[in-house]
Amino acid sequence: MSEQMKAAEDTAGGDHEAGAVSGPKPYWNPYLAGVLLGLTLLATFIIAGEGLGASAFPKRLLALAGQHWVPAWTAANPSLSGYVADGANPLRNWLVVEVIGVFIGGFLGAVSAGRFKSTTEKGPRISTKGRMVYAFAGGIVMGVGAALARGCTSGQALSGGATLATGSWLFMLMVFAGGYAVAYFVRRQWI
Repeated sequence: MSEQMKAAEDTAGGDHEAGAVSGPKPYWNPYLAGVLLGLTLLATFIIAGEGLGASAFPKRLLALAGQHWVPAWTAANPSLSGYVADGANPLRNWLVVEVIGVFIGGFLGAVSAGRFKSTTEKGPRISTKGRMVYAFAGGIVMGVGAALARGCTSGQALSGGATLATGSWLFMLMVFAGGYAVAYFVRRQWI
């Protein structure tokens, strides 16, 4: 094999020698991933009688801790009382199974694709600390938004959108509008 062909093959990740470790697998085709996500949503409606969502999981954990440490306050709290009514276990819910499954599936997917590693995705003009500050601030904004909207993007857009709920469609339009409006101000952090 010529040196040029070998160099081109090595650059393309085509080193097929015995025992050679190849790089990470490419990401899934987004159209295929979208179809599979839709089929997953359909399966959850059929099998579990529930849609997809995750924003209530932290509230369920808080309700569990509150039920243990400050039961009177938790029972009187309008945001948490429904999770602990009549001594119910807040973790006995489809949502908890789903979130645990997401973590396990994400882990298995990352390992099987050769992408399981500790890294911070960021642009060249921002430090790792700055990226973490932006990520934390964005998480807080999304968490507050999910509480106000009565659901996260998966619960509102996927589950609510699939049932043609008007509020869910408006929510997603506003998520995209907000993303485009803010992108101009933070784009330099990524380019």
